[in-house]
Amino acid sequence: MPVLTAAAGLLTACGGGADASKADTPAAKVTVTPAAGSKSAKLGSPISIRAAGGKLTSVEVKDDKGGTVDGRLAGDGTSWTSDGKVKPQTTYTVKTRAKSTEGKESAATSVFTTEQADKVNKLTNTPGGGQHVGTGMPVSILFDNPVAKDRRAEIEKALKVTSQPKVEGAWGWVKDWSGKDRIDWRPKDYWPAGTKVSVKGALSGINSGAQGGWFARDYNFGFSVGADHKAVIDVPSHTLTMYENGKNVGSITGSAGSPQDPTRGGVHTVRSKNAAETMDSATIGHGDEWMLDSKWVTHLTASGTFLHSAPWNKSIGVVNNSHGCFGMTTADAKKVYDFLTVGSTVEVKGTSNPNKTDVGNGLEVWQESWSQWQQRSALK
Repeated sequence: MPVLTAAAGLLTACGGGADASKADTPAAKVTVTPAAGSKSAKLGSPISIRAAGGKLTSVEVKDDKGGTVDGRLAGDGTSWTSDGKVKPQTTYTVKTRAKSTEGKESAATSVFTTEQADKVNKLTNTPGGGQHVGTGMPVSILFDNPVAKDRRAEIEKALKVTSQPKVEGAWGWVKDWSGKDRIDWRPKDYWPAGTKVSVKGALSGINSGAQGGWFARDYNFGFSVGADHKAVIDVPSHTLTMYENGKNVGSITGSAGSPQDPTRGGVHTVRSKNAAETMDSATIGHGDEWMLDSKWVTHLTASGTFLHSAPWNKSIGVVNNSHGCFGMTTADAKKVYDFLTVGSTVEVKGTSNPNKTDVGNGLEVWQESWSQWQQRSALK
């Protein structure tokens, strides 16, 4: 928000007559809230400046790190309000200029410090700033501490996603697989290839609730969307087919989940990848049945649905006998690993698994229809 440019310097009385008369007139009374000199100003409110008996002609507000605080001047010029709320344990310097109704100009400086927050809530964003991702990638924000339900609407309003080209989408509140609170933004449909995305969170000074604490900073990050790479697994035919911009660019065979542990169906989003990994049966509820080394591992769900090499499996392409993953030869696993980026989608068809994967079990935003997803918003 643009800051008012400084007005002309203060007038100096230089004799009698009209100038002397103006010098004797009262200056506009400027009041800054929080009050000047405060060492522990309360959190939860914006900075407010009011001029009585005149108008504000210039406002400059900076924090103790040199950052400029943006704000809005009222149409009549008598008040200014910061766009956001004050941050915890921060010293602000407010410089104002004003002109009284009689034309007298004045300048003032006000300094105050806010109180320290008992608890600070931080967030982790996915994808990371500058990352290049697939067309199915949501914006996912994981909070360190709980977010109270009655605070979610305000937090959601403070989060903005913009893109070039413009894409329709919505925020939805999710319970992460870790048990933490999370909010994701997904486009209505997949991102167009080449989209540039910007995410801003004007969260500083917002309270996330008694258990969560205050946000102490704003967030600003962006990412780009690459080519449209997707994969479709047809469970009955033991086949994974790769598509680039809708064109079939190759198929490989593998082994999906057995009838006892069928592979999860629907559209999954690649959440991460690992060139080498140890498959531990205990992580998916099978005790100490196995501990196997695998290469070219593409992670789908947080609970352990992966695409990976399975050199120990002698029935690849013939029998579905895995514990829910899609196992391949090492060479084919690398092809899939190289083709799919984080944020690409993998659709599983023909599985006997009747259970829909929970949205928080990875980046599973495509498990729900657009109308279902919209119901997750605190602003619905």
